[in-house]
Amino acid sequence: MTTTGQRPETVTTSALRTTSPELQHRVEQFLFAEAELLDDHRYQEWLSLWTEDSHYWIPTRMTRTIRERHQELSPPGAGAHVSDDYDQLRGRIRALLSGIHWSEEPPSRTRRLLTNVRVDEHTDGTLDVRTNFWVYRSRLERHQDWFAGERFDVLRPAEDGFGYPYRIADRKIVFEQTTLLAPSVSIFF
Repeated sequence: MTTTGQRPETVTTSALRTTSPELQHRVEQFLFAEAELLDDHRYQEWLSLWTEDSHYWIPTRMTRTIRERHQELSPPGAGAHVSDDYDQLRGRIRALLSGIHWSEEPPSRTRRLLTNVRVDEHTDGTLDVRTNFWVYRSRLERHQDWFAGERFDVLRPAEDGFGYPYRIADRKIVFEQTTLLAPSVSIFF
């Protein structure tokens, strides 16, 4: 990962990946366990899945013509919904758990659905993982939000035996919406 939070692009020669069934299953089970931690509001345990040099980034998206489509997302360092390092993630969690985070008190009820998990493995064991997501959020009595998009994760093998096979080193979340109708982006994706 570079200092701007971007990683080198993985070049895939084919849309058909040749990931082993064992690796595919292990990655999917890790992602499902991570989603469960978030849906259950187990934020401290979720934070333990992240490396201390991690970056969590939700760039803004703009509608562009076909010729300009490569410029749809804001570049690193430009406007973003969220651009957090590990310490900022820890601060967000501290605020959520304090009970004074106005946009999450009372806490949202969420459900995360993950699909189309695609894995590219590097020789050092690092994984580039693309995942489609749909997140439902219900707040208070009648407020509901839906978020759909794609996540780009860099996973590293966990070397400390903390119970999970991977740690998250980088996450880029790309919403399908260019204008978010939700009043806040106060949950994790």
